[in-house]
Amino acid sequence: MGRGTTILLYMLTGALLGVVAASFIVPPALSWYNEPGAINAGKQVETLCNIPELIHYTASRLLRGQLIGALIGAVVGLIPGVMRSGRRASGGLPTSPGAAVPRV
Repeated sequence: MGRGTTILLYMLTGALLGVVAASFIVPPALSWYNEPGAINAGKQVETLCNIPELIHYTASRLLRGQLIGALIGAVVGLIPGVMRSGRRASGGLPTSPGAAVPRV
């Protein structure tokens, strides 16, 4: 694998892990942030809402969280990708085409 391929592979893996992590982190954060306060102690909170607007808000926040997670994961994956690809030296392959085939 070439250096660019190695870095890209690490970045894509980091982005995928970031999306998965955001899928677990963002929904509890959304529910905590949007939880209505208890006005009357001991009674259940009654709310009225516009369902299409609520679905749009929740889905857009979840997708935004996943995008941010993917970007963070890609940047975090860039670091080990560059370190690993820079550490690898060319493995003794011949540089000229004539050197690969011995002449008799």
